[in-house]
Amino acid sequence: MLKVCIAGVTGWVGKPLSIAISKTEDIKVVAGVCRSHKGYNLKDLTAEPSLDLTISASVTEALHTPVDILVDYTKATVVKAHVMEAIHRKVNVVIGSSGLTDQDFIEIEQAALDKGVGVIAAGNFAITAVLLQRFACEAAKYLSQWEIIDYASDRKEDAPSGTARELAFRLSQVKAPDLTHPIDKTVGFRESRGATLSSTQVHSIRLPGYVLGVEAIFGGADERLIIRHDAGNGATPYIAGTLLAIRKVKNYVGLVRGLDKILD
Repeated sequence: MLKVCIAGVTGWVGKPLSIAISKTEDIKVVAGVCRSHKGYNLKDLTAEPSLDLTISASVTEALHTPVDILVDYTKATVVKAHVMEAIHRKVNVVIGSSGLTDQDFIEIEQAALDKGVGVIAAGNFAITAVLLQRFACEAAKYLSQWEIIDYASDRKEDAPSGTARELAFRLSQVKAPDLTHPIDKTVGFRESRGATLSSTQVHSIRLPGYVLGVEAIFGGADERLIIRHDAGNGATPYIAGTLLAIRKVKNYVGLVRGLDKILD
């Protein structure tokens, strides 16, 4: 039985994930973190009797309970500290939160290797987001210029999203895009060309009415290719991928970036 702690246990993904886990036979939620619901019993918030645990105010407090895996679905400002705390305690980690930089991932990988634990970070655990990455990387083999547009709610604090960051990183593993006109020679406002992330220009839009969406836009002579992923209002698409990561993370030592790396 895999023992799991969920940080963000009452959140948009954390709550339905805990309910989904309660219906499995091989995973058990034994600890949960949510500052706004500290002291509450999770079974009262989910109507699932098997989720009988008191919610902690911090990851440090929650990890006093012996666990195999920390699943983090919190936010950009705290996720790295949570991950490092878990690794320090030799707890495996599944990262569902966004906001981590490439440098953060370098540090996380080194810490995981030092402690002999596994970390899986997907940026987005939805299968359609995984397909977006695969199709975009295939397109990058044949097309030389592209940019990314990242859509999210006006309430999302971090930019670009984890999905956009991961997409830019994966594209950089294929090659760097060509630039007809250098970004640093932009006439006007350099910022209007977006942020350069892993050699790709990324533009983040934050407006009401959006949940999460990413476009990989490729341009060629007299032609365009747009590959787009859009998330709906529910967390269902993320559950199956997260459960898969929970079941597989103990098989690795170090960092695995991308759900497709464990699908195969």
